[in-house]
Amino acid sequence: MLKKERYRQFVAHFSAKQPNAETELHYHNPFQLLIAVILSAQCTDKRINLVTPALFQRFPTPKALAEVSPDEVFDYIRSVSYPNNKAKHLVGMATMLFNDFNSEIPSDIIELQKLPGVGRKTANVIASVIYNAPAMAVDTHVFRVANRIGLTNGKTPLAVELDLVKHLPKHTIHIAHHWLILHGRYICVARSPKCSICEISSICRYYERQVKAKIISDY
Repeated sequence: MLKKERYRQFVAHFSAKQPNAETELHYHNPFQLLIAVILSAQCTDKRINLVTPALFQRFPTPKALAEVSPDEVFDYIRSVSYPNNKAKHLVGMATMLFNDFNSEIPSDIIELQKLPGVGRKTANVIASVIYNAPAMAVDTHVFRVANRIGLTNGKTPLAVELDLVKHLPKHTIHIAHHWLILHGRYICVARSPKCSICEISSICRYYERQVKAKIISDY
């Protein structure tokens, strides 16, 4: 199957099946989402959603978070991965937001990456979710699924990001990020992908090369 056709069918399927796909992180404003995404690095959304309600209540604004020490933040996030580093990042991020950005979350990818704890992936999440920008955040799910399906041959997150942005229709890029994440989280899982119930196996390069080929050889 040509890449162009694979992309076409991928977009058609998920546009029909998950037209309103969105992040599973819980938040009520851009500042809360930024906190949640920083915390979610190498941690599950489920764990972050358990931690953030008390954190959001105690630190509702960048100013409130900037005024405390990382040690106080640590007490709220001790159950997440790398809590010491993340506590420092959150306080540093809030301080810069308050001092340099008038407590407003920037929409520009470059400006976002100036904030402590915000790398390219996190910046792309914020830009796409909050501002519907055509930005593609590549986490482990997106990287794995995009390569398995055959949307890319990228060997690095940046290569995958650039390939997806190049070939996806611009208006779908911000939501395609969620299509790939959710598919990777519930169907195209890392160790044993659930190919038998996957609705896009007909366009999947992995299925054709690994699963379908094995069925034919066994027959």
